Amino acid sequence: MNEKGHGAMQRFHIDVIKGKGSYYDLGQKAGALFKQTPLYHTHVKRREKSKKSYQLDMKKAETHIKSFAPGIWDELNGLSTELGWGLENTVHEYSGWQQDWKKSGCSVLMKENFFVRNYDFHPKTYEGRLMIWQPDNAYASIGVAGRMIGRIDGMNEKGLCVGFHFVNRKNPGEGFTCSVIARFLLDSCATVREAVTMLKAIPHRHAFNYTLYDASGQHAIVEASALGVSERLQKNDIACTNHFETPEKLSENRYQLKESKSRLSTINEQAAATTDPLNAFYLFNDPSYGIFKKNYGSWSGTIHTVVYNPEDLSVLFGAGENAVPLHINFKDWLSGQRYPVTRIFGEVDTGEQFSHVNTGY
Repeated sequence: MNEKGHGAMQRFHIDVIKGKGSYYDLGQKAGALFKQTPLYHTHVKRREKSKKSYQLDMKKAETHIKSFAPGIWDELNGLSTELGWGLENTVHEYSGWQQDWKKSGCSVLMKENFFVRNYDFHPKTYEGRLMIWQPDNAYASIGVAGRMIGRIDGMNEKGLCVGFHFVNRKNPGEGFTCSVIARFLLDSCATVREAVTMLKAIPHRHAFNYTLYDASGQHAIVEASALGVSERLQKNDIACTNHFETPEKLSENRYQLKESKSRLSTINEQAAATTDPLNAFYLFNDPSYGIFKKNYGSWSGTIHTVVYNPEDLSVLFGAGENAVPLHINFKDWLSGQRYPVTRIFGEVDTGEQFSHVNTGY
């Protein structure tokens, strides 16, 4: 069943940010651009609440970050320099260590050289930045930013695709949040098997599914939380929503799973007929198919749809519903060709406001 719309189409944008260089320089670039946006002022106000919400152990955060993606510590230093907040404040706000995450939706289908994903969340938390990012001494990647240095989905130069799916916030552990974990994987892993190994080593803050797909066609769904990490091993398990399915993890699910299971069933019913990236994009982006969600006020409305193709490193990207997909050739950008698009526009059916968009937009 499709969710009822709100009748108030809101236009918004996503900035396309490109960068190549040292992690430190990229951190400075991200910070400089961030300060020019309305979202920066929202984050400045958020700092007082963040300080009271969780404690930071700088040594633990540094040790773990350097063990999974060491350059990201330099990116945090560059970001700190540009923001003028001091390194401890910057790490506290953006490292993902011991932070909390609101509930969210998100759907994925992985097959035949494409990884299609809807990102479902609340507009006010959306940062609106598609990062095409090539740090020195790490894998380059393309993906949407979350918590500044994190990624809420992405594909790296080796063709590894990564997404995550909220399951539960109960019983949080000492660990990292999902968007920074996704960044660790994109920067450091070339294959699904490498990513699964890293997910088993990373300390997890909350319960999430992680979906993985690589250039060889290998795929995996990893159920991760502070209580442990399990990999689903069924070969036909190519779709994912917002609940655990392995027997040892069922007790960690939320009480209400009807919507997540229904959405998963809808995807699986359409999977056989979904044979190419463009077809997959429309399946996920057109609300009439029942995968695109409009429940924005409850932190689970679809904000963007993306299809990553690890075979040729191409991307189809759309903001909002019924979008005209934008084609991005990530391989050409890596080889030095210019990509001129700087902003992607779209509309969503909600009265909820985006923090990164000027109110007079």
